[in-house]
Amino acid sequence: MKQSVLDMTQDILSDMNSDEVSSITDTVESMQVAQIIKSTYEDLMSRKNWEHLKKLTQLDASLTTSRPTHMKVEENIKEVVALNYNKQNINQTSPRWQPVEWMAPDDFLIHTNNRNTDNANTTEIEDVTGVKLLIKTDKAPKYYTSFDDEYIIFDSYDNAVDSTLQSSKTQLIAYVMPTFTLSDTHVPDLPAEMFSVLLAEAKSVCFARIKQTPDGKSEQQSRKGLSWASQKAFQVNGGWQFPSYGRVGKK
Repeated sequence: MKQSVLDMTQDILSDMNSDEVSSITDTVESMQVAQIIKSTYEDLMSRKNWEHLKKLTQLDASLTTSRPTHMKVEENIKEVVALNYNKQNINQTSPRWQPVEWMAPDDFLIHTNNRNTDNANTTEIEDVTGVKLLIKTDKAPKYYTSFDDEYIIFDSYDNAVDSTLQSSKTQLIAYVMPTFTLSDTHVPDLPAEMFSVLLAEAKSVCFARIKQTPDGKSEQQSRKGLSWASQKAFQVNGGWQFPSYGRVGKK
């Protein structure tokens, strides 16, 4: 069963024989518990790529003609799974969504450094680091890479269609870290059956930090819950399966 931050805080306070509260802001201790729930949740989500965090989203375009093939990965993106771009050209009337393939940074440089700016379809751009890169200007991107885990750089763009690559033309499948809000009504982004794991882990930490006594039962429940969750199948039709076009993992 899903629970709000207040529900979990009240549950933990009750087990610790602490004062009852009607809001997480009522006492110093209730705020401590809520903060521990938050940090426990964030730690839990960072341990692996939980399937419920896999989302369909988009990249942020640079919107500057000096870096037409640069796009930014949002900070809450944990890892890129697959990337498509609408490669519709000026003579086509319908979208052409096609994969853009990941290329390792060193291979990307070998690939682009073989180009010649004497050709009309090749131009030199400057990365945010000041390093020069050679990109094609007459075709949709085929490859992408990242040198800093923040910006994705594509090998080409079609300037007959757009002056820069467009956010609206990207389809990004990625693991996205959710936002946790310290409020009474906030319900963490978790499958219903995972709330018992979060509660058990947070309860164990609260006993250790606030009461300074171990809670073996909560630790046991947490271990069992994590073991079960790591083996659980997808809820919908066996889960999503995507081809591996390469990925950019956030540090």
